[in-house]
Amino acid sequence: MSHSWSWRCLHGERSDEQGDKENAMALRIPKAELPLEVRENMVKQLGAVPENVEVTWHSPKVAQDNLEFGGKVGAWDAADASLKSFAHMAVAAPVGCGWCLDVGYFQAQNAKLDLAKASQVPRWRGSEVFTPLERDVLEYAEAMTSTPPTVTDAMYASLLDRLDPPAMVELTTFIAYVNLATRVNVANGVESQGFSDACEIPLAARPGGSGAASTA
Repeated sequence: MSHSWSWRCLHGERSDEQGDKENAMALRIPKAELPLEVRENMVKQLGAVPENVEVTWHSPKVAQDNLEFGGKVGAWDAADASLKSFAHMAVAAPVGCGWCLDVGYFQAQNAKLDLAKASQVPRWRGSEVFTPLERDVLEYAEAMTSTPPTVTDAMYASLLDRLDPPAMVELTTFIAYVNLATRVNVANGVESQGFSDACEIPLAARPGGSGAASTA
């Protein structure tokens, strides 16, 4: 999972069966059977079982360690929550992780972040809703996601001037963690489960239709 926050929808829930029907053909590895207690907890928290958990449960150690680390990442609080939310989606869009875009946007709604901004992350370069700091964070997230990374001294120094060292370290490590999560999901064939379908503002498509930004 790329997040461990509570994702229960504010405007309704998506059934586990609905997600199964829509994504059955996308997965490159069959879902593993989760222990009943784990499955029930997931449904209670999220309204559905995240397919990336079902896939990684082929190795319970990997799945459990990933969930535990994701929980720790979600508890970090040195960097602004909105900046991290935008950075998460800025990584997911070029990587093509529709699941992460879906969940990232859904979580932004549940955290009561600015959806007018969050909805525009996939096309942030052409949007005028972001502050200079937010735009620089989005650019930094994309630069870290490029292979090889295209982060420059000037880019890093500019952010560090406006964020204190703890927040800069947290933001950088958070972006790296999201890169791990998004790439694992894409490689395993995990796609959007429609968690964000109930969001009032549709998620913008990425320019050119590339990636997997059209999840809402």
